[in-house]
Amino acid sequence: MAESHTTRQVNNSARVLTRRGDFLIPFLMVVFDFLAIEFAFLFSYWLRFQSTLVDYLGVQEVGGPPFEGYLYGSLFVALVWLLLFQARKAYGARRNISLSDELINVVKVVSLGMLIVMSAAFFYRDFSYSRIVFGLLWGTSIASIMAGRVVVQWFERRLYRKGRHLQQCIIIGGDSLANQVYAELHRHPSFGFNILGYLADSKAQEETALARAAYLGPVSQAAGFIQQNNVELVFIALRSKDQHLLFDLIGECEGINVEFMMVPDVLDILTSDVSVKELQGIPFLRIKGIPLTSWGRITKRSFDLVVSASLLVLLSPLWLLIMLLVKLSSPGPVLFKQERVGVDGKGFQMYKFRSMRVDAEETTGPVWAAKNDSRRTPIGVILRKTSMDELPQLFNVLKGEMSLVGPRPERPYFVEQFKHLVPKYLDRHRVKTGVTGWAQVNGLRGDTSIEERIKYDLYYIENWSLAFDIKILLRTLRAALSVKEVH
Repeated sequence: MAESHTTRQVNNSARVLTRRGDFLIPFLMVVFDFLAIEFAFLFSYWLRFQSTLVDYLGVQEVGGPPFEGYLYGSLFVALVWLLLFQARKAYGARRNISLSDELINVVKVVSLGMLIVMSAAFFYRDFSYSRIVFGLLWGTSIASIMAGRVVVQWFERRLYRKGRHLQQCIIIGGDSLANQVYAELHRHPSFGFNILGYLADSKAQEETALARAAYLGPVSQAAGFIQQNNVELVFIALRSKDQHLLFDLIGECEGINVEFMMVPDVLDILTSDVSVKELQGIPFLRIKGIPLTSWGRITKRSFDLVVSASLLVLLSPLWLLIMLLVKLSSPGPVLFKQERVGVDGKGFQMYKFRSMRVDAEETTGPVWAAKNDSRRTPIGVILRKTSMDELPQLFNVLKGEMSLVGPRPERPYFVEQFKHLVPKYLDRHRVKTGVTGWAQVNGLRGDTSIEERIKYDLYYIENWSLAFDIKILLRTLRAALSVKEVH
């Protein structure tokens, strides 16, 4: 009875303290970086051409280049440097990075950014630049950006200390290793973690710090607790002899957006290729991560909206032609709607230009499209070969049901089959499904191996970047313009 009451308290706590998202801190970092870069650029111009610094340097200057040129140039510099910071994953929430490491990252990005800016200025002859300004810009940028980072970090940790925007987490394990994890995390509330409790096959010894945390039950109940309480992060502190429990847990959490971090109990495991993250001297192995950060989702969604809206306008004449040909080629509606499974396993109606007869599955029920499928209409053959039947899915992208790039959505009938037959199949639902995907541009579409498709889909999910999306879209365009056999 006492344990049941404790569990109810934990559930209520999880609901009350669920954070509202990690958008605020990355947004503030972007704003502060932009303002810092602008300030550094314009302040360097002022120092060079309008202050008394040139008198001390013994540099003679009559007039100086127009201020407008440097103002417009600063906007270009800010954009380039923000993209460089984003490429180095500097805009994630809960980075828990020390200021010394932050300074090293800032120096690297600013130095690389200076090379890019100087190269651009060299080739763009209409812009009169000063080498002294660029020299000043390097130092002032580092100083101003670091000042902004210090302010944002102070604000972030202040929020966490007040119990706001905390990340719900649990600990798996109950011995001295788990106790060490709990003690360090509990000692540093500025990390932003709300420890709901721990799961272990037996309770922690009463004299340990871990015993003060809520005991949530045996490890076998972890998957259910994670799903029911919106747990976002799991710290795994298991001994080598108990690693079989880890593999069982990961299998049971397929399709659930939760991050696993494991603290090793042997030093040689640190030499593996698994990502290592250190918190207050404790090394954790990141063995499964959230595929898209808050800032990544915003970037991907913005890209989807801009590109899909532009394509809808640019391809409108082609749309009218396809609609006319579909209507003339066979009786029935122009658009074909079908239920598919998207992110988090939620269903939605996916649109396509109809490429088959209206009664294509009237007698057979759901079946895979086959090579030289007799159900296709004359215009449907061309549409499927060129992938133009997928164009209406741009509306799904605008509605937020799909992304331009992602694992292809499947029908509920086949999802129910594959989730029992194909390992990690449900993990593809951790992101939005796409009009095109990494598996498709590598030839895995139609009646091809599901296992191979999953490997490509999971690789895309774990290695997402905006550049990766652009690469896949360009390869999709190239494939659509080539003659190929498609099912």
